[in-house]
Amino acid sequence: MLIFILTGCAQEQKKRNDLDGKMLMESRCAVCHNLDIPPETFPEEKAPPMMAVAFHIYDFIGVSTPAEKIPASIAFVKDYVFNPSRKKSFCDQKSLDDYGLMPSQKGKLSEAELEAVAVYMFEHYNQENFLRVMKERQVLRDMDPGERVARKYGCISCHGITQKKMGPALSAIAKRYEDDEKQIRISILAGTQDRWKEANHARMPSFKSLNEAELDSVTKWIAEQK
Repeated sequence: MLIFILTGCAQEQKKRNDLDGKMLMESRCAVCHNLDIPPETFPEEKAPPMMAVAFHIYDFIGVSTPAEKIPASIAFVKDYVFNPSRKKSFCDQKSLDDYGLMPSQKGKLSEAELEAVAVYMFEHYNQENFLRVMKERQVLRDMDPGERVARKYGCISCHGITQKKMGPALSAIAKRYEDDEKQIRISILAGTQDRWKEANHARMPSFKSLNEAELDSVTKWIAEQK
């Protein structure tokens, strides 16, 4: 009998572990909550941003030690999402009045799905990830505009700056076209194939979606890599 109980528990735990909290959050929670880090806010939003919810719960959960905060926060979400009430809520009165009380999600999520969402919520929305994202944004703001475009459109995935990848190094492109910079621009707009032996016939797609400012800045930046 004990073997069956333990086996059943192990199977239930595996079932819970197999659920994708991120995917569930994106498909179920994003209807009302903004999921960005840091979040955007909108005048007509239906619910507070998920990062704000997670931070607020974590800060206000009533436990005595830091080690208890995450388990207690997960437990709170598992209870509140199925059984919401103004009395349980950590929101201030104005927020409750503005957004209204969250409707119960009982019947829309299973207990296992809700646990997966709650676990992901506090793994993802934390100070470490928030500071990492803000640092990355600062790096992008400080970056040369042309390099920012190159990274935005994935140029660096196929072209190293000084090393060949799937395509030639950007430094090699700059050297080849140092007297004819417009060829770089044309290649970006039209795409290329078989101009570089080391590319092994790989085709570079066209990037017609770039606006004029992006095209000018990335062309100039590539030309400077020689």
